[in-house]
Amino acid sequence: MREQPSLLVTDPAEHFADRLIARVRTLGHPLCLGLDPHLPLIPAAFRRGSMAPRDAETAAAVESFVMAVLECLVPRVAIVKPQSAFFEQLGWRGIEVLERVIMRAREAGLLVLLDAKRGDIGSTASAYAACLEAGATAPDAMTVNPYLGRETLEPFIAAAERSARGVFVLVKTSNAGSADFQDRLVDGRPLFEGVAESLRATADRLRGPRTGWSALGIIAGATYPRESERLRALLPDALFLVPGFGAQGGSARDAVRGFVPGPGGHLEGGVVSSSRALLFPPDAAIGDARAWERAISAACDRAVAELSAAVRHHAKPSAA
Repeated sequence: MREQPSLLVTDPAEHFADRLIARVRTLGHPLCLGLDPHLPLIPAAFRRGSMAPRDAETAAAVESFVMAVLECLVPRVAIVKPQSAFFEQLGWRGIEVLERVIMRAREAGLLVLLDAKRGDIGSTASAYAACLEAGATAPDAMTVNPYLGRETLEPFIAAAERSARGVFVLVKTSNAGSADFQDRLVDGRPLFEGVAESLRATADRLRGPRTGWSALGIIAGATYPRESERLRALLPDALFLVPGFGAQGGSARDAVRGFVPGPGGHLEGGVVSSSRALLFPPDAAIGDARAWERAISAACDRAVAELSAAVRHHAKPSAA
């Protein structure tokens, strides 16, 4: 049986899955804050200069905005997920901003999942994987792309094992076009199922000693709830990163369809990501900083309420 810790675990030397599940259980919901600073959507209160990607003032504007979001929402989410591309587009200044965002989140005791979707062969994959061991600027986990073959995942998995980090593998993504390849039949079954099955031994290898959940996770979109149920059957101990909740149309109940009852009776098994709905609610595009803070706080309250209700719905306490 999986143990239910009584305290919030934030020690970076602890197993990643144990830390994440401890925080989810403490909060009572699996909300992940996606940090996707779309330049055209950044509110007027934070905009500077031209807001062109390589304008030096743009990086400062993005940093000011993201840090303000963290200040407001960090205590209320399970983990934050900066999308690397939105920082990389700003050039070297954006990389520095991303590093400071990671450090600030970790200083606040929060876990950081870098959404980079890396995937390559040989030494290039090893160079990408070094991100997980980059000291104070290392994220607690990152997303990777398996479609160049299983061997390309090994450098990331090895780095995760050495540094108590996590890896989330793209399996069934939330976008409509995912069916183009992920649903293609290979030997009579969808390709995404074959990818998931190929990860089972690794997921077993990376199980946490306290909770039994694995530091090897997968991406399973909220827009495909039936597929999430199938993926849970294939990978019973893998954490799910669930995009597609909110702005992409996935409901809270659909988002947790691949979760299972934990020791306290609530559904658990991963985190549910929301970015645009939290960062850019319709009533937040205003110049007044206090009104902006109230707007994103209210958006977070709504997401938390929906997910809290979803993990309680039909959840049955497990046997003692």
